[in-house]
Amino acid sequence: MDGQARPMVGIVIVSHSSRLAEEVAALVREFGGANVPVAAAGGTDDGRLGTSLDKVITAVESVDQGAGVVLIPDLGSSVLTAKLVEEPGSVVIADVPLVEGAIAAAVTVGGGGSLPDVLSSAEEARTFRKL
Repeated sequence: MDGQARPMVGIVIVSHSSRLAEEVAALVREFGGANVPVAAAGGTDDGRLGTSLDKVITAVESVDQGAGVVLIPDLGSSVLTAKLVEEPGSVVIADVPLVEGAIAAAVTVGGGGSLPDVLSSAEEARTFRKL
């Protein structure tokens, strides 16, 4: 190795609630490590419940290191907003439970996983059973 850090896949938490997005992002950092690039894009631009295309675009730009970005939306219009920034092969949407999918993605990112690896790990979270 040349001593330079390898680009990591970024994760964006897209939620109707800014507080929920921030807390899930904080949890993801705890599980995946402080160096996992994760950003929260929650709520509207004026602080209400809802989604903001501008917030999602800004979040994607903030975590994009060149290895791709996984968007993890909560439901409804957050999915529709995420679809507006989706770019096959570089910015992808994970159809997963918000918390479980985000943690699985972060652990894989922390281990140096590629975009397809991170997406696959996140999507496996759909089958996690608690009992």
